[in-house]
Amino acid sequence: MKLLGFNDIKSLRIGPATCVEWVRESFLMKDRSVLPAKTSIHPQGNDFFNTMPCLLPDEFHRFGVKEVRRVAGAVPSIDAVELLYDSLTGRLLAIMDANWITMMRTGAVAALAAQTFRLSGEQVYSFIGLGNTARATLLCLLESERNMNHKVRLLRYKDQAELFSQRFSDYDNVCFEYVDNVEALVGTSTVLFSCVTDAGSLICPDDRVFPEGILVVPVHTKGFQNCDLFFDKVFADDRSHVCGFKYFDRFRSFGEIGNVLAGKCEGRTDNSQRILSYNIGIGLHDVLFASRIYDMIEAEVGETDFENVTSKFWV
Repeated sequence: MKLLGFNDIKSLRIGPATCVEWVRESFLMKDRSVLPAKTSIHPQGNDFFNTMPCLLPDEFHRFGVKEVRRVAGAVPSIDAVELLYDSLTGRLLAIMDANWITMMRTGAVAALAAQTFRLSGEQVYSFIGLGNTARATLLCLLESERNMNHKVRLLRYKDQAELFSQRFSDYDNVCFEYVDNVEALVGTSTVLFSCVTDAGSLICPDDRVFPEGILVVPVHTKGFQNCDLFFDKVFADDRSHVCGFKYFDRFRSFGEIGNVLAGKCEGRTDNSQRILSYNIGIGLHDVLFASRIYDMIEAEVGETDFENVTSKFWV
């Protein structure tokens, strides 16, 4: 059994474009995987412990489960661990830090959603919330579309917009603008990413501000429930994760992004459609990432003794 820390995984230098391809690959195998809905337990307030299991298709013989928690005041406030098993033998292959996995697969899914559902023509990408999730999303966009120029607008908050753009100073395929209010940001966007982790109210309550053709990607699902009621189409990575939403039964149209990628259902069909993409995060992405990482690192990191039961025992 291997213990893989954050730096072990980061040292592999897995590119953001590879993350986008892994996410696409995992969506296309979703119907051959066993993917129960994640469970969420809330010990107090907005704190949570989420458990996310998944069995990959037979050719992988891998099962994994991610435990992710958010506890206010903890450092970091969100933390995650992945357990990876050989599903043929039941052997625990690895316990690995899942923070890099979670961040990069989240950014990759958001980027892939944009590439799948955005309208045709010139894009204006806007970001609300400029932490690591937003950075991962833009990294995946820029690296997977190196030959495209990206116009990015940032909602100004303290000095975060300036720090965010400095992170991408080495990229020649992006330019930045700063915007001082939400309505101006939303009203001129073709793709709007919201990466805020908590929102106590609607982020843009005036429905008239959302232009025709806009794609809204609320990465953490917060703050855009008004869009549920008037957007033309809503997509998600898994139906079971959104069917409990307050307005699910009032969606005008619903589909899964994996089915769109597989050609089983239509995505955007014209440039006037307003589209919402809820990417809640599924354990399938985490387990595929963990499996790929384990295969890459297998020869480099030694085994750790784990005193497990290996024979029949009595108590």
